[in-house]
Amino acid sequence: MIDYSKYYSKLATGIKASEVRELLAIISQRKEVISFAGGIPDPALLPREELAEIARDVILRYGDVALQYSETKGIREVRETLCDYLHKKKNIHCEPEGIVITTGSQSALDLIARVFIDPGDIVITENPTYLAAIGAFKNAGARIIGIPLDDKGMRTDLLEKKLMEMPKEQIERVKYIYTNPIAQNPAGVSMSFDRKKHLMEIASEYNLLIVEDDPYSYLVFEEGVDKTNLKSMDKENRVIYLGTASKILSPGLRIGWVVSSTDIARRIELVKQYVDLHSPSLSQIILSEAIKQGIIDKVLAKALPMYKSKRDTMLKAMKENFPDYVWYSKPIGGLFVFAYIHREGFDSGALLKKAIDLYKVAYVPGGSFHVDGHGKNSMRLNYSYPSHEQIHIGVQRLAKLILESTN
Repeated sequence: MIDYSKYYSKLATGIKASEVRELLAIISQRKEVISFAGGIPDPALLPREELAEIARDVILRYGDVALQYSETKGIREVRETLCDYLHKKKNIHCEPEGIVITTGSQSALDLIARVFIDPGDIVITENPTYLAAIGAFKNAGARIIGIPLDDKGMRTDLLEKKLMEMPKEQIERVKYIYTNPIAQNPAGVSMSFDRKKHLMEIASEYNLLIVEDDPYSYLVFEEGVDKTNLKSMDKENRVIYLGTASKILSPGLRIGWVVSSTDIARRIELVKQYVDLHSPSLSQIILSEAIKQGIIDKVLAKALPMYKSKRDTMLKAMKENFPDYVWYSKPIGGLFVFAYIHREGFDSGALLKKAIDLYKVAYVPGGSFHVDGHGKNSMRLNYSYPSHEQIHIGVQRLAKLILESTN
């Protein structure tokens, strides 16, 4: 038997498994378990027939392009379609040469980390924040500084205070501020317009870049929430904007995009050449046709009331069943509720196996979303995938786990 350990890189031996991906692999074999773990769209929203027709038509009409290799940054027609769509829907002005099509937005996070981060560089994030972004940045060797959230998003006053306290040589190593400003994952809150404006002013004053991760701004279902994207406010080309088709069309297409300056786009393209050559040509053209035919708009028209209703079901069940020492967010959009169990010693990660095996319910432990070692008493709960009945039953099971583990 060969001992392979001496061959592995420091990254391979030091990397930690994604709790979400590991959970999904386990739960897929456990049909009796109600899962609040993944960020999975409701299957009823996937436009199967429409995508089947598009796929057939694309292969027959665009076969020479759709079934071949393509440019690393993406098929130009697709990039042009995305530019038009982002301008229409988000007031984001871009050029095709400033877009890179990626294999989902997770690939975009990895590419951005490769382009900007050397070991020891600093990335500033919200805290808590998207766990797979934390992983991508750490894999590149970043030190991460977390800024607390409240119901108006990142505390930009605390961000400014942190930067004011940092020595100049440390600020020089801050490569970017990473934010998920609208329907934030995992908290479900959105940054107020005043804070967005303040964040842009801070970035300008300290000469920093901003990476805006935007999977959920299309899925805001509360009225009166500011949905202005940072990129639409960007007058200095400081914002690198990430989008994805996963939550608004189909995660199986594995298509995302990065909008930036042409200089940054070129750097990302060069790195991507050696990562995956290019993202799937067929998926790119399917996305382009889905945009042109209005299919994404049809999906969103069904998704918004459906997800709002499911969120309401989860919040109602939590109010009725959770003890009063559990705090949970009231998301304005997106797919998640985040909860903190305020009892000493409660460790959601340590209890996960028990939750799955004994209580037949799954969640994502919240510690992975925190960059500073906190959050062991927290958990992220997804409401988009399970049915209303499963949400009600699953929350009851979860409440029982919490009560029996804290008494």
